[in-house]
Amino acid sequence: MAVVEFAGVTKQFGSRTALRDVSFTLPEGSALGLLGPNGAGKTTALRLILGFTHPTAGSVRLRGGSPGEPEARTGVAYLPERLRLPGRMTVRHFLRLHGTLAGVEAAHVAREIDAVLALTGLEDRADDRIGDLSKGLSQRVGFAQAFLGHPEFLLLDEPTSGLDPIGVRDARDWIQVARSRGCTVLMSSHILSEVERVCDRIAIVNEGRIAAAGRVEELVEPGESLEDAFVRVVRAS
Repeated sequence: MAVVEFAGVTKQFGSRTALRDVSFTLPEGSALGLLGPNGAGKTTALRLILGFTHPTAGSVRLRGGSPGEPEARTGVAYLPERLRLPGRMTVRHFLRLHGTLAGVEAAHVAREIDAVLALTGLEDRADDRIGDLSKGLSQRVGFAQAFLGHPEFLLLDEPTSGLDPIGVRDARDWIQVARSRGCTVLMSSHILSEVERVCDRIAIVNEGRIAAAGRVEELVEPGESLEDAFVRVVRAS
């Protein structure tokens, strides 16, 4: 089953065209890395998938339904690039609230919170106010909330923003844990090495169009790195 389907999607904001006739399918259980320069349309694509905005032309399907339907969004977790967390809440309080909103059964919320705190290395900061945490620790809280309830589909927009090298490596491991459970992943990132390690498919977006898509080995020419291939594709498109 396709988790996401774009069919001829164009999205305009006034006179600016963010996406132009974009079509792609994300199969269940796969991991797609969405790459592109700043302003290429990556975040717009994620917002369309979540139903935060609607296509000007074409159609977007999420798990067989409309992105605006609650049934289609069940089991979907999102970590935005610009993460805004309630600074006055403690980490545990925030996760409890999010778990309730995400539909985690009340009898399981405490156990689920303990599990994601352990996964993200936040056990010792669980009772700290979020506003007192560093950017990197706040990003870990974002990962913790995204993993609550074992989501079936993860949307990650620049997920390693603010993380130190250890945090970047940890984030890669967390995503791999989710993938080992059968979770589908769509990840936008500028850290090409992390995308290459986590994702089995790559789509390079430039000026609102998909300039190239496929497996890494299909996009990278002999003697090239993924970074080389990315630059070549963007400059040629």
